[in-house]
Amino acid sequence: MKCSAAFVFSENTLNYHFNKDHPFNQKRVLLTKELLEATGQLSAEAVLAPRIATEDELALFHDVAYIQAIKKASKSQLTDSEATQFGLGTEDTPIFPNMHEAASYVVGGTLTAVDAVMEEQTMHALHLGGGLHHGFKRKAAGFCIYNDGAVAIKYLREKYDLKVLYVDTDAHHGDGVQWAFYDDPNVCTLSIHETGRYLFPGTGNVNERGLKQGHGYTFNLPLDAFTEDDSFISVYDSAIKEVADFFKPDIIITQNGADAHCYDPLTHLCSTMRSFEYIPKIAHEIAHEYCGGKWIALGGGGYDIWRVVPRAWGQLWNIMHDGHVLTGKIPPTWLKQWEKEAPTPLPAYWQDEKEIVSIPRRAEITEKNEKLLQSMLKYTKKIM
Repeated sequence: MKCSAAFVFSENTLNYHFNKDHPFNQKRVLLTKELLEATGQLSAEAVLAPRIATEDELALFHDVAYIQAIKKASKSQLTDSEATQFGLGTEDTPIFPNMHEAASYVVGGTLTAVDAVMEEQTMHALHLGGGLHHGFKRKAAGFCIYNDGAVAIKYLREKYDLKVLYVDTDAHHGDGVQWAFYDDPNVCTLSIHETGRYLFPGTGNVNERGLKQGHGYTFNLPLDAFTEDDSFISVYDSAIKEVADFFKPDIIITQNGADAHCYDPLTHLCSTMRSFEYIPKIAHEIAHEYCGGKWIALGGGGYDIWRVVPRAWGQLWNIMHDGHVLTGKIPPTWLKQWEKEAPTPLPAYWQDEKEIVSIPRRAEITEKNEKLLQSMLKYTKKIM
């Protein structure tokens, strides 16, 4: 089969919406889709409508009592004490009407991507509405209700019996997925994120290595705050290649949070578009080298929805679609459509126009990240 890609999307994606003031805003998915359509990179034939996940599918990872609690919350029938027990009604994960249905569509979209790849409808599949990596078995956290990545990996393990490599480059540690498979030697997780010293969820240390039979299949790179492109790209390149060579996966799932950019309001990393062009490029190579091209990419964080996310996720699709990033100007039709609504000037080009930031501690940060990388890579060599 030639290299091909599917883009999972429907208007149901936009229903995952806590409130107008919440930083998690799925309009970024629509902005990305329309940017790609304006460039001619996304055709109607490439778009797949997601299905809704069944309760049995949700229960592949989530506790049944938790699913029932989400259903009750959707109808304003959950007590305050029940909400607290399940991590609901907080500032991060407030309750909103029909949240069960909205979150089930998120999971269903990721399962749609899985089946499209596994049934050989396409080689790669992208679901930007997914990547909700902080959800736990019976608790919501960090803007995440159901953990679509964890459900999808369980689904792949049970239905297809594949070894899964999960790579998470969100600025926040992919804790929910990590803990879901902490004792499973058939699922390898690699998370490259800002150190938990400064950022939610506070986990993801190098010494988190897995448990029992799964020991040695969890990898974390907690980057120092204010890490810039060169260091991010260097450690990412080495880490993903070494881990993939160690694990030799059957399929790769990537979580592509766009919140490591220096414009992001919730994090402290200092990447530019250069990092977001490189991340999918190497993931694409890994998918073809080890997995026969089988690659499922998900969204995730990203809270500058106007200047950063559409370009970062647009380049992710461009790599999946034809292997190349776009350069030059953003289509004027897209700029004109959204410039009045955007609270900040929209970028005129796909790439950041100049060096946005330069940190005085750059050399120190780079050295620290390299030491962390070498510390992590020692584990691959011990196990091999």
